[in-house]
Amino acid sequence: MLQALPRLYRAVGRIRCVGAHVTSMARNGSGSSAEDREAVTAAILIIGDEILKGHTADTNSAFLCQGLRKLGVAVQRITVVPDVREVIAEEVARLSPSVTHLITSGGIGPTHDDVTFESVAMAFGEGLRTHPELTRLLEKFFGDVDPKSATMKLAMVPESAKLNYGTDPKTGQQLRYPLVSVRNVYIFPGIPSLLERAFDSLAHLFAGSGITFHTREVFVNADEADIAPVLSRLQADWGKRVALGSYPDWLSNYHRVRLVLDSNSVEEVERARAQVEEELPKGSIVRLITDPVSIATEEVYSLSNSGSPLGEKVAAALRTIETALDQYSANEICVGFNGGKDCTALLHLYYAALKRRYPDSKDRVKALYIRIMSPFPEMERFLQDTMKRYDLDLVSVEGSIRQALSEVQERRPELRAVLMGTRRTDPYSRTLAPFSPTDQGWPDYMRVNPLLDWTYHDIWSFLRTLYVPYCILYDKGYTSLGSMDNTFRNPSLKVVDGRGVTRYRPAYQLEKEEEERNSRA
Repeated sequence: MLQALPRLYRAVGRIRCVGAHVTSMARNGSGSSAEDREAVTAAILIIGDEILKGHTADTNSAFLCQGLRKLGVAVQRITVVPDVREVIAEEVARLSPSVTHLITSGGIGPTHDDVTFESVAMAFGEGLRTHPELTRLLEKFFGDVDPKSATMKLAMVPESAKLNYGTDPKTGQQLRYPLVSVRNVYIFPGIPSLLERAFDSLAHLFAGSGITFHTREVFVNADEADIAPVLSRLQADWGKRVALGSYPDWLSNYHRVRLVLDSNSVEEVERARAQVEEELPKGSIVRLITDPVSIATEEVYSLSNSGSPLGEKVAAALRTIETALDQYSANEICVGFNGGKDCTALLHLYYAALKRRYPDSKDRVKALYIRIMSPFPEMERFLQDTMKRYDLDLVSVEGSIRQALSEVQERRPELRAVLMGTRRTDPYSRTLAPFSPTDQGWPDYMRVNPLLDWTYHDIWSFLRTLYVPYCILYDKGYTSLGSMDNTFRNPSLKVVDGRGVTRYRPAYQLEKEEEERNSRA
C-alpha cells in the first residue's frame, strides 16, 4: 500500500485535471456564480492520538474554519487521524489533490510520535533531508546541536519542502521560525497558540479567491419539527445560491432554533432572510441581542432614561449602585452571586454602572459565591458561563452566610461592601434599607441593596427586555432556586396539554407573585 501512495496521488491529480477541464467546458455554455468559477477550497487534517483519545480538545479546526472562511476559502472536510505514518500518508495523498489547500495540524516535534514530516514525504514518494536553513535556526535557538539528537528531527523535512516566513500583523516583524509546506500541504504545529500565530502571519497564502461569504442568522422561538417543512421548501427553491442550516438550541432562554443563511451574494442572502422571516409562523422570530454584555452600559442607561415604570426602577437601582461607587472603590466592592434571577439582574446592572464609570479599566468584576450543598448541575454550568461572560473574579466559599463572610474577610481583606439582590418580599428583608451594615456579631460589611423595591415581574421584565442570559431551570418551571434537596417545579406553572402530557411554563409567566416561593420546600 505504501509503495502505491505516490501512484495514487498522481492518478487522483490526473482525474482532478480532467474533471476541471470538463467542468470548465460545461461552464462556458451556462451561467455560474462567482463561487462556482473561482472556488478556493481547503481540507484540514488534525493529527494526534490525544485528540482521538479525548485527552485534548481540538480547537484548531474551529479556528481554521473561521479564519479560512473570512479569506473566502470553503473548507470541504475535516479529518482526525492518529500518530501513525501510514494513516497520515494515506490521508495526505487522498486529500491533497481534491482541494486547493490542505492544512495539517500536529505531529511536529522531537518525540517518537511526531511523524508528520516523514508522513507527508511518504505521501508524495519523497525522502527526508536535513534542511540547512532549519539547522541554522535550531542552532540559533538551542546552541550547538548534535546531528543525532532528537532536536534535529525538527530540521528533517521532505525533499521538496518550502519554508514560509510569516509577518506578525501587529508589529510588521517577520516571525523567526518558518512554516513548512510541501506542494499544497501546509504543515502547522498542533499547539493552538502557535498555530493561530502562524496562520494569522501567513493569511496571504490562502487569500485571493475574490469571494466574500455572507452570513445571516435568524433566531426562532418554535420547535424545529414545526418549521422543518417551510425550511425544506425554501432550501429547494434557493438551490445552491443560498445554504440554509438549522440548529436547535436547548440551552437558550430566548430561542429554540438558530437558522444560518450563507451565500457569496449579499443580495441573495438578504433576500433569503426576508423570505424566511415572512414565511415562518407569526411571532416566532426573535430579534435576539447575541452579546448583551458588550452593550450593557448603553442599553441599561437607555432603559433607565425611558420614563417607563421599569425604567424608573432601573434608574433608582443605578443611583444606589453609583452611590456605593462614590463611597467605595471598585476594589472594595463585590457582587453576591449564586446564579439566581435576582442576582443575575443585579450583576448586569452593576457591570453597566462599573463600565460607565471606569470604561478603560482592565480590572475584573469581583463576585462572591456561597456554594450550597447539592447544587443543580444546570446552575453550576450557568455559573461557569457567567464567569466567562462577565469576566468575573469569583470568590467561592462554603458554609453558612456568617461562616462564608468570615472566610472572605480572611481571604480578601480589601472587600468592604457586598451588593445583594435582595427584594423586600424575601424572608427577613422588609425593614432593610439600600445601605444596611451587617448585624452585630457578624463580619463587618456594608450590604448594598439596589433591588429592594423591585417586584418579581420587574426582575423578569428587566432580564428579558435586555436579553440577559439566566439559568435555564427558570424556563423549566422553577421560580425560586435553592439546592436539589429543597427545590422543585412550581405547581402554579403546571399545564396538561390536549394529549395528556404534563409540562411546565417558564418562570416569567407566573401570574401571582406571592406564589414565587411555591417551588421551595
